[in-house]
Amino acid sequence: MLLYNRGWVFWTGIVLLVLPGLAHAYLLMPFPGSQDLNAITLSYYLEQIIAPLRVIGSVFVLWYLVIYFFKRNTRHKMLKGSILLLCMVSFYFTDDMYSAQQMFHEPDHKQFANLMNNKVPGSYVVLGVVENGIAKAYPLIYLGYHHKVQDDVGGMPVLVTYCTMCRAGRVYNPVINGKRQTFRLVGARHFNAIIEDEDTRSWWYQATGYAAVGPLKGTQLKENNYKQSTLDTWLKKHPASLILQPDGNYLDDYRDLSNYDRLQAVDKDTSSKKKDNLVRKSWILGVIVNKQEKAYDWRQLSKIRVLNDSFCNTPLLMVIEGDSLTYHALNRTMGGRTLNFQINTAGQLTDQETASVWNLDGECIAGAQKGRQLPKLQAYQEYWHSWKHFHPATQFWNGDSLKNSLADNN
Repeated sequence: MLLYNRGWVFWTGIVLLVLPGLAHAYLLMPFPGSQDLNAITLSYYLEQIIAPLRVIGSVFVLWYLVIYFFKRNTRHKMLKGSILLLCMVSFYFTDDMYSAQQMFHEPDHKQFANLMNNKVPGSYVVLGVVENGIAKAYPLIYLGYHHKVQDDVGGMPVLVTYCTMCRAGRVYNPVINGKRQTFRLVGARHFNAIIEDEDTRSWWYQATGYAAVGPLKGTQLKENNYKQSTLDTWLKKHPASLILQPDGNYLDDYRDLSNYDRLQAVDKDTSSKKKDNLVRKSWILGVIVNKQEKAYDWRQLSKIRVLNDSFCNTPLLMVIEGDSLTYHALNRTMGGRTLNFQINTAGQLTDQETASVWNLDGECIAGAQKGRQLPKLQAYQEYWHSWKHFHPATQFWNGDSLKNSLADNN
């Protein structure tokens, strides 16, 4: 009689069916407040127990329906039936509508074209990858929807990733412990995409390649070099490059990212009068030298285009091309000598020490250093909020050398 009157069997079943899934969806999607929580471990173990808890919950609900449901009056039957219907609706939201795996898909058919057959506008920004002399370009607007493309370049497996919530592009080697892994998109933590490998089901942050939880926790995916530039600029350097073409099944999703690759959020905000203020989604250019990090304010760097800097005893040259989208990070040491650069009226680099002429990618095209190439550094265009979260000790350059200091919490 006590069980019949209180209905705890039914409500226990409903709680087990619904709440773990709702909590899991909340923590892995960018709902208000969810991404600020340090809850990746909780999210990981919730995913492991959701199915078993739902089985137990189903047993409780069936127990109630078989033993108690038909003993209740019509009002109670309608109430319980409505609750079960809402339970089914919640499954749609947690398992489909707000499931990263269902919201974002890799291309159904990866189609590449050469320059002659390419349909991608040259103004689009791409991630360019070169392996064994073969070049491929992946437009950000397509990557931004797909989040990842698992491919081969020059016979080498690559995992090309992009997260629009933090503006982070990364290319990784998907081979773990000697075996190529297939990755799935899990969701997001701290506004960065989380991916899972097939074998160990460890969870990896896309922005760093670190496994945050799972059997491989603490390990890191091997990063491949890539170049971020406009397609036109990429093709000048790699005219034989293959270019990822749009998948016709996702054209509406690509249109949702129109101008994502070229306009900052503050530029779209007509109410903002101080465009140069550093905000969460301000673009920065980040570098890592000797395991130390530094971020450069993109807007300020764009104004001067060429910056001679030094960081961790390494002379650096930061360059943004005239298209305001293509960037380069170089070591300005050549033959044991530190060179100082400026940009000439023809849009080329010249060094003060030898008066040689260089292209913006650091290759000397005239003068005493002709044919030599400045060493390249991997650099990352990213949102400020993402860079400072994953690199909390970063130094920051904002255009005023007197203010270069450890980044604050702005």
